[in-house]
Amino acid sequence: MFPKLTQFDLHHRIEANPAPTLVFFTSAACGSCRQLRAALEELRHIRPDWLVYEVDAEQEGGLVREFEIFHLPAMFLFHQGRFHREISCPPTPQAIESAIVENLAHPPEEAP
Repeated sequence: MFPKLTQFDLHHRIEANPAPTLVFFTSAACGSCRQLRAALEELRHIRPDWLVYEVDAEQEGGLVREFEIFHLPAMFLFHQGRFHREISCPPTPQAIESAIVENLAHPPEEAP
């Protein structure tokens, strides 16, 4: 399991982390979310210095609206507390790692 974020602590906890950080929006009924969660668990062993947080989309409707999420799973990349991009890639540790490295090479963007 990954630490869970809510609308009350997401921004504070993200800003406090200098490491690359993924925010993973999920729900219990989402099969694709389970597949992505397994890949993120593997990635955690490859890159233990990277952080992954989970947001339960069913319970955190405010964050779902803020991040303009229309389908699950959804992943958002932050680094040094700043938003970089939404990550969309195949649910494998290698693809996620590559997408993160590639997106960290670009400057931060305005958060949704």
